[in-house]
Amino acid sequence: MPKMTAARAAVEILRREGTSHLFGLPGAAINPFYAALRASGELTHVLARHVEGASHMAEGYTRAATGNIGVCIGTSGPAGTDMVTGLYSASADSIPILCITGQAPVARLHKEDFQAVDITSIVGPVTKWATTVLEPAQVPGAFQKAFQLMRSGRPGPVLIDLPIDVQLAEIEFDPDTYEPLPVVNPAATRAQAEKALAMLCAAERPLLVAGGGIVNADAADLLVEFAELTGVPVVPTLMGWGTIPDDHPLMAGMVGLQTSHRYGNATLLESDFVLGIGNRWANRHTGGLDTYTRGRTFVHVDIEPTQIGRVFAPDYGIVSDAGAALRVFVEVARELAAEGRLPDRTAWADSCRQRRRTLQRRTDFDQVPVKPQRVYQEMNKAFGPDTTYVSTIGLSQIQAAQLLHVYGPRQWINAGQAGPLGWTVPATLGVATAQPEATVVALSGDYDFQFMIEELAVGAQFNIPYVHVLVNNAYLGLIRQSQRGFDMDYCVQLSFDNINSPEVGGYGVDHVKVVEGLGCKALRVFEPDEILPALEQAKKMVVEHRVPVVVEVILERVTNVSMGTEIDNVIEFEELATRGEHAPTAVVPLDLAELQLLD
Repeated sequence: MPKMTAARAAVEILRREGTSHLFGLPGAAINPFYAALRASGELTHVLARHVEGASHMAEGYTRAATGNIGVCIGTSGPAGTDMVTGLYSASADSIPILCITGQAPVARLHKEDFQAVDITSIVGPVTKWATTVLEPAQVPGAFQKAFQLMRSGRPGPVLIDLPIDVQLAEIEFDPDTYEPLPVVNPAATRAQAEKALAMLCAAERPLLVAGGGIVNADAADLLVEFAELTGVPVVPTLMGWGTIPDDHPLMAGMVGLQTSHRYGNATLLESDFVLGIGNRWANRHTGGLDTYTRGRTFVHVDIEPTQIGRVFAPDYGIVSDAGAALRVFVEVARELAAEGRLPDRTAWADSCRQRRRTLQRRTDFDQVPVKPQRVYQEMNKAFGPDTTYVSTIGLSQIQAAQLLHVYGPRQWINAGQAGPLGWTVPATLGVATAQPEATVVALSGDYDFQFMIEELAVGAQFNIPYVHVLVNNAYLGLIRQSQRGFDMDYCVQLSFDNINSPEVGGYGVDHVKVVEGLGCKALRVFEPDEILPALEQAKKMVVEHRVPVVVEVILERVTNVSMGTEIDNVIEFEELATRGEHAPTAVVPLDLAELQLLD
């Protein structure tokens, strides 16, 4: 039997489980693992500037492509605690990542050794499994179990903590005979599919709600086929955006309090039946449950048994992987269609499209300083249907979901539930690493951008190119807007007169200088007509320089973005689209004749 260090065995297992890229920072307690990584020479390591950044890079890497599992590495103590936010974000959105931490020697774990911390207890609530491996011979089994757990059931993160002496110990291990453990997921039965389809067929105005579980299951094509077979319109959740293309006739719009479309909310309120697949009824999607559920029958499909009934009790629940459920749904729907037993949904689908043609928000504003709606209009012009967008939280992300267009799964990558500030830069680096030939576009407000701005140096060092659109109003915009309910504007302003950069006009941080100091490229625009030329120039600069290119747009200081407390009471603060030129990049053109009839 071959002999090697436990650390080398771990590296060999990573290779055989499909890992190609690692994100992390070396340190004393994890150096044996790095020595094994160096000796192997098979894996690519990206050196982050902050261990939290490494965890978000791993997230982005996982989210970007089917089958990916991002791996982040850090030394003992604060490296592990720095990863907690990444683990929380991954856990909240059902994203598998593997965190590997170094640890003090086994014999010193109870002696308050330097940088020794009980990391497994700390991260327990935000991981599927966390373990400190105390016996060297258990290292292969721990890694094997980790990959099986991450892929089985509701996906999620795992942390493996390796004491330095465990890493250094020699064990017997034959990597050539290693095999991943089988992954087993629940699957809907034929009887369950028939019951769900019978309930759908009995409805007059049904909808499909498509969640992130469909993305995880790589089942977007099945969703579209099922929608087309049944003629039922689709509401994607924020995490499921792209499972049906935005230009598909059955795309009914997103629903919710913030990241929603006017027509999406209106259609949900008109429906009488909802089949949710791979979604979790997030509160920003549902708003008040009385409003959301009133007059509607619900079927809920989810891979996690305890998710059924967690938010509200559906009329029927099915525990199943989203892909497995959709396969049997499609099978039953095909048979019903062949027998002529599927109801004609033409009138209902037409009414959904009619709402889409009329209930639109305005984007074509010419004011200076720039109104943010104009930024998304110009982004729609500059970036095509193959673009992958990355964003996390704030008014910028909310309005992007209202106004941008997404045409495929994994083309909207978002920290949906946790929404940590600073996530966008490192997550985008992970996405761009996984999709080196794709058009990757990040979107941040100024505070999200500043949180982990140092990670841009990683993009410069390792030639990870992407375009980063930075909308700057020198405000904590979402918090400021929420403070309106308290009649205050307190501790949320980021503006100041920068003594080194008077050209920023009181907007505080000179992002262009900082970005260039980190080895990247940056452009700044002040007027709406400058936005599209800057984006086009940025696309060329990305190709030429192979580094992140930031386009900063100086916005008006205060914009209140459409949102509310109930899906039937979303407040529109801005002028709505009443003429075609008000929303020139809308996927479905504004229908003026229908709009006049509604008036």
